Amino acid sequence: MKYSYLVALTGSGGTVPPELGVVRRLVRHGHRVTVLAEESMAAQVAATGARLRPRAGAGYARDTADEIDADRPNLVLASFFAFGAMVAAQACDVPFAVLVPGIYPLPMEGAPPPGTGFGLARGPLGRMRDRVVGTLVQRRWDEELLPRLNALRADFGLERLAHYQDQAQLAQRQLVLSSAAFDFPAQPPAGVRWVGPILDDPDWATAADWPVADGGDPLVLVSLSTTQQRQTDCLQRISDALGRLPVRALITTGPAVDPAEIIAGPQVRVVRSAPHREVMRHASLVITHGGHGTLMKSFAADLPVLVLPHGRDSADNAARVHAHRAGIVLARTATPQRIGRAVRQLLNTPAHYRAAADLGRAIRHDALGAALRHEIEPAGEHPGPAADRILSLRELES
Repeated sequence: MKYSYLVALTGSGGTVPPELGVVRRLVRHGHRVTVLAEESMAAQVAATGARLRPRAGAGYARDTADEIDADRPNLVLASFFAFGAMVAAQACDVPFAVLVPGIYPLPMEGAPPPGTGFGLARGPLGRMRDRVVGTLVQRRWDEELLPRLNALRADFGLERLAHYQDQAQLAQRQLVLSSAAFDFPAQPPAGVRWVGPILDDPDWATAADWPVADGGDPLVLVSLSTTQQRQTDCLQRISDALGRLPVRALITTGPAVDPAEIIAGPQVRVVRSAPHREVMRHASLVITHGGHGTLMKSFAADLPVLVLPHGRDSADNAARVHAHRAGIVLARTATPQRIGRAVRQLLNTPAHYRAAADLGRAIRHDALGAALRHEIEPAGEHPGPAADRILSLRELES
């Protein structure tokens, strides 16, 4: 038996490739998939083999309810912030699961408050810090999201919620597209499952002219956010730092920054995009803003990282990199001199490479596993362990 899925996607940038990777895998296994997303994502959705249902503009809840009425799916898969899709699925009595393309972003017993960039608490003062700050973080998110969420739920005849995260926790599953080995040890809410990272590059990262000049110097890959986070100045300081070092460097600016805006020395090449997983086969180090996707690919390639957090989940990701000793974390305002010192330190510290390789083994194992399929496919649709591993290896290399 094959399933019909409705996948409601929000956001842009680094969350899109892993979520579309889930879609691609479902289609590849013969399921029928409809993606509810902005019209601007039409080409990316078409590349997966799924059908696009463009948003009509009335909101995810109404669009989701209309699609459920038209073609009742077996399961709705919703982006973490696609609250409207979750509400509609609940109101229409259709099971739904939540896709989390990164570390788990909600409170967990024993973990630092999400969004703070804190490391694990040490001793009574640390635990008090987490309780106080966690309460403040919860209040801020509830003030911003809860009134609108409860108004929407009332429109669909559903009861009010006490906290905004209760909506996601009503899901059949919360599927964390990451490796538990990267995250802090903690007790998650019921229904949370780590199902392994999706290591796909975005469809637009296909530039054929990425190689830099051959040579014996280490290759450094630089990738900051694919969305606008005022990163041009930081990219320039990175370029200035690398231009003074005995390295080769490839800077990928992504759609948000014109490569022509970055001044680079002769051994530094600046392009809009490149297939990062292929580049990492030749690289010695990655410099990043701390996006989850870039970190997973870096560690899967056994590469340590220099992280300059730029917001969103990057500070939390950076705290985990620091805890694992798999890289160095600097402020995004770091000078070229400080960036250069950190690059030299990373390139000359075997312990960072060993830590990155330790994470890499776990990440590759989880990316090759069948946990995602077992959580969202009907029972009996899974091949045996050997066949499933062969299929997953092909997916990882695709």
